[in-house]
Amino acid sequence: MADRLQADAVTLRYDQRTISKNLSVSIPDGSFNVIVGPNACGKSTLLKALSRLIRPSDGQVILDGHDIHHMAAKDVARRLGLLPQSAIAPVGITVADLVARGRYPHQSFLRQWSSADEAAVARAMAATGVTDLSSRFVDELSGGQRQRVWVAMVLAQETPILLLDEPTTFLDIAHQIELLDLLADLNDEGRTIVAVLHDLNHACRYASHLTAMKDGAIVASGQPAEIVTAELVETVFNLPAIVMPDPVSGTPMIVPKGRRLKELHDD
Repeated sequence: MADRLQADAVTLRYDQRTISKNLSVSIPDGSFNVIVGPNACGKSTLLKALSRLIRPSDGQVILDGHDIHHMAAKDVARRLGLLPQSAIAPVGITVADLVARGRYPHQSFLRQWSSADEAAVARAMAATGVTDLSSRFVDELSGGQRQRVWVAMVLAQETPILLLDEPTTFLDIAHQIELLDLLADLNDEGRTIVAVLHDLNHACRYASHLTAMKDGAIVASGQPAEIVTAELVETVFNLPAIVMPDPVSGTPMIVPKGRRLKELHDD
């Protein structure tokens, strides 16, 4: 059977600027898929296409066998949750009210707010450590706190597929690992996770499936242990590096050589 979420020969553009052409990708069901690549390589654009935020000029994005742009917005939102890169909260909204907006796809004229919605919001806030912030205004929070609140809103949506664009932005190292552990737990429970990450070592440690992009194209795709090599890192990032086993996880660990250290070593 085909994977639930796919891009089939899509061409992605902003006005007249083409980002990707004839790009195809299939997100393995039940995977923790991490997309990596240099700045402006098309990672976020691909995520926007997969989430229905932008429409391909050619090709189509398929969700559960249907063109995602032919599906009702609420139907998509019950199957797929998105944390965009630069989310903006309405002025004067509290944390609890913002997280509760994640339940909007489950509401209808006949189904109003319920105890199930209340429980979903409480679970999401507890999982992201923002319960104590529930009565605070979102615009009063630090960048890291706001990021965790946005993650809580997406979790409250309770979709089988989660798309997250740089979810560790603004988070200190402890909260980065805490969030990635949470996403790994959700993946273990059966959710498909797709995340854009900048930290290659985090990507290798947490991803079950890695997608490396450059210049709007997919350069390599597969399990990190199978595809991450020094040659791949130099090809994708133009960065000489050593790849060795992570002493904690055993997954590939990238150690950049860097120009200055290389010159000192050569001397």
